[in-house]
Amino acid sequence: MQQTFGTVLKDWRGRRRMSQLELGLDANVSARHISFLESGRSRPSREMVMHLSDVLEVPREASNTMLVAAGFAPAYAARARDADELKPLMDAIDWTISRHEPYPAFVIDRHWVLKRLNRPASMLFGGAGLAEDSSMLDALISDPVLRGAIEDLGDMLVHLRARLRTEISHLGGDRILEEAVGRIEALPEYRQHSSRDDTIVPAVIPARYRAGEVTLSLFSTIAQFGTAEDLTLADLRIELLFPADELTRTFFDGLARA
Repeated sequence: MQQTFGTVLKDWRGRRRMSQLELGLDANVSARHISFLESGRSRPSREMVMHLSDVLEVPREASNTMLVAAGFAPAYAARARDADELKPLMDAIDWTISRHEPYPAFVIDRHWVLKRLNRPASMLFGGAGLAEDSSMLDALISDPVLRGAIEDLGDMLVHLRARLRTEISHLGGDRILEEAVGRIEALPEYRQHSSRDDTIVPAVIPARYRAGEVTLSLFSTIAQFGTAEDLTLADLRIELLFPADELTRTFFDGLARA
């Protein structure tokens, strides 16, 4: 059964913890009008639906849901990654991760499924059987090979849970990510580290991977398309890994020369 626009609007307002008055003030409409929209006494224009979804920072896919609930056609398409329209953008992704060599870089979607890897990333994760279309979440939570290679697994799980919570909040909920959080919280390594009270927080907390007899220390930056209006693009994130110490830098520089 299709939801009404008022139900969807009220749901997203609740997820963003906004009162009708707060939403009205931010959207420059009256709280009374918000109330009428939620009760169904007023019907929104297409422009109002888009405006409210922007104010509520609703993801593109959910904006489509709001539009359909209000009786309008969806605004955002989900093109195939090999569509001609996306070629310049996918080329930009490939350029970014290839130019990042000799350091690892990869692309994941909303659910942490690997979509692209450069050669160092393929080398780093290949030992755990990770390749394109593998789930990094499943591997980090349950794969014994990858988990065994992470030296600071408990700390990594604490930060992974926090990152997932942030992503869930932005999306307004996501069943797959929420299930992953539940699986993380059940792990003994997470429970042992979640109550730690460090007095000094470092500038960045790198992940430490064992590669044979070498321990690699890496931190990451994340890039996304800033004006992505396509659902496929909006879901993609480029993660660039950098060496956090000289040993790690020397290791990857040596791979490039080999």
